[in-house]
Amino acid sequence: QVQLVESGGGLVQPGGSLRLSCAASGIIFSAYNMGWYRQAPGKQRELVATITTGGISNYADSAKGRFTISRVNDKNMVYLQMNSLKPEDTAVYYCSAQFLVTHWGQGTQVTVSS
Repeated sequence: QVQLVESGGGLVQPGGSLRLSCAASGIIFSAYNMGWYRQAPGKQRELVATITTGGISNYADSAKGRFTISRVNDKNMVYLQMNSLKPEDTAVYYCSAQFLVTHWGQGTQVTVSS
């Protein structure tokens, strides 16, 4: 049974930082491309960042220069370091694992507000 469990969300002021974590189980983690997506109220889910099995990362324009995705294969973990957060980053953030099919976590809420 595949499980992706996100943590680390919360309320942060504009300009602040958060680190999201995703713990994966039930998959051969090193074989999966991992990603972070987000969905704001009334909007479609959108890509934030992805990282391949080989460690190559890709970012949405909105995340470039502020967010960093990383993975630790021997811990089955993927992270999203988010700096210089803006109110428009407010969303539910989802972890994904992609290999032939895409698995999703339940999401973690990030709210950026003063």
